[in-house]
Amino acid sequence: MGLLSLGTPLSWDQARELAQEVREHGIEQFLHIWDNMKDRKRDQLLWGDEIEYMLISLDHQGRRARLSQRGHELLNLLQVEETESLERASRTGEKIELEALWRPEFGRYMIEGTPGHPYNSTVNDLVNVEANMKRRREIVARLMSEDEIILSVGSYPALGSGDFFDPPHKANGPFSRSMFLPDEVINPHPRFRTLAGNIRERRGAKVAINMPIFHDLNTPRPFVDPTIPYTRDLFPGDKEAREGAALPDHIYMDAMGFGMGCCCLQITLQAPNVDQARRLYDQLATVGAVMMSLSASSPVFRGYLADVDCRWNVISAAVDDRTLEERGVAKLSKDRFVIPKSRYGTIDTFLGSSDGHFKPEYNDLDLVYDKDIYQHLANSGIDDLMAKHVSHLFIRDPLVIFKELLKQDDSVSADHFENIQSTNWQNVRFKPPPPNSPIGWRVEFRPLEVQVTDFENAAFSVFTVLLARAILAFGDLNLYIPVTKMDINMERAHSRDAVLREKFFFRRKIYADDSSSEAGDGEADEDQVVEMSANEIINGSPGFVGLISIVEMYLDTVVLDDSVRRKIDAYIAFIRGRADGSIMTAAAWIRNFVRSHADYAFDSVVSPGINYDLVVALDDIANGRRLAPELVGEGNAC
Repeated sequence: MGLLSLGTPLSWDQARELAQEVREHGIEQFLHIWDNMKDRKRDQLLWGDEIEYMLISLDHQGRRARLSQRGHELLNLLQVEETESLERASRTGEKIELEALWRPEFGRYMIEGTPGHPYNSTVNDLVNVEANMKRRREIVARLMSEDEIILSVGSYPALGSGDFFDPPHKANGPFSRSMFLPDEVINPHPRFRTLAGNIRERRGAKVAINMPIFHDLNTPRPFVDPTIPYTRDLFPGDKEAREGAALPDHIYMDAMGFGMGCCCLQITLQAPNVDQARRLYDQLATVGAVMMSLSASSPVFRGYLADVDCRWNVISAAVDDRTLEERGVAKLSKDRFVIPKSRYGTIDTFLGSSDGHFKPEYNDLDLVYDKDIYQHLANSGIDDLMAKHVSHLFIRDPLVIFKELLKQDDSVSADHFENIQSTNWQNVRFKPPPPNSPIGWRVEFRPLEVQVTDFENAAFSVFTVLLARAILAFGDLNLYIPVTKMDINMERAHSRDAVLREKFFFRRKIYADDSSSEAGDGEADEDQVVEMSANEIINGSPGFVGLISIVEMYLDTVVLDDSVRRKIDAYIAFIRGRADGSIMTAAAWIRNFVRSHADYAFDSVVSPGINYDLVVALDDIANGRRLAPELVGEGNAC
């Protein structure tokens, strides 16, 4: 999450009346950026990561672990140095050298940390990533009390379950109207509460999140959650749970905070120019699902073991603001489109580039887009694929409009464009340069689950960056598959132990002269898409080269210090182990910890005592007090 605007957020009734105005100005702002920046070239391959942390308060005597409201307080303290440095630089022209930057997230208990400046374009610089991640933990730790910890894990197991928040608050807030989450869990910045309220208001109901329960030996069949207050009648939406929103055999959640209160690892990469950014966007999108399966770290929701390992679908449902008409439940009358997906999902259309690999049949989804916006973009010189991409994003309404920021100079502002662009949360995001900025064309890689240790987070970050650089270096590399197959892959990547049990659609022949691909019956089809395991995609097979081999081929073209190559090889070995199953995912480790706990009754319930022991164990692993080679690999303790 970037720096937030201050102002007066409009209610949904007010924002709805201004939605078209924001869309129109957002398009004009995009056109100004395009005209000014489309010919920009030779930008460095800079990049950065974002890690989201949870602040947790521990009651050792009572064996309880609770999310801490002090996360927002710590964030303000962390931002003091940055604010003071910026003010000093504006007065003196001094160059700022910060170790880390800190940003708010949806949860009041959440803190987002990034490196103080982008990593540079040399491969040798990759060895600095893990050290910077460690340093971020140290900086936060200086401000914590002795009974507080920070944890990096996809979902907090007890969020919305019983006594999970410190200090405690009742779940009766007017913004979320949740049966389980008090509004006090939301960051107090006006954007976040307005976002939660406006999603609910626009949808015409509370969000309905249902994750399948993990049926253990003593889990009731059917499972009907006894902790749902079906008879509550505080808000009109309270009846939704008893009228069918809460599904049997599922873990029911009813607020945006259950999704946006999860944590993740995201990587943003700057490309040399817009064409290379388009190539990165398309090619990285195809590997998102398998990378998510390797990084799975979210097997528990609202105090229950789920039969999924990832948070993605929880967030997707948590921000699904589509009306009944847009979901196709009711006939179109007031709304403009039937929209197949939530705002949070896989991409719906490729952008294409000059590499010559894109074919129209890869965009096999019946794309919903605003035809008037498309025509305006096309008339303004935007190519077909980019015009469809932008006009597809702009079928959505802006969710939060600040009264003071409504009037903008479209030639120098991108606020209205970013209002809609930034609330289309897809597995990759194409990011134009901000106006009047040294920042270039970028791509954000978004599907990774955050990891417990800095070593793991560094390994996933470095591997992703190396794969991206290989994609740019090897122009004949072609990872395209049809968009609809990516949707299937993402669904499969959620399932329990997907990295070991699922197959993913992937392109068989990824090089024009790929002699390793099996021809099968007759001549090989160059566009053949087959189902492969994560192990085959990452590590290769007799008929497929594997992504690790591609990364290693790229590394062989670069002059590296021996120490740098050893460190990178350790990261690659870790990725290899995750794919072949010799190293567990965090989701599998957490599930095993719960199921082997002395207090566990094999009924899918993660009790407060189990949650406390789990949180303490994960913190011990993250800080090197507990060895877990089954999770991080041999010799990779923090």
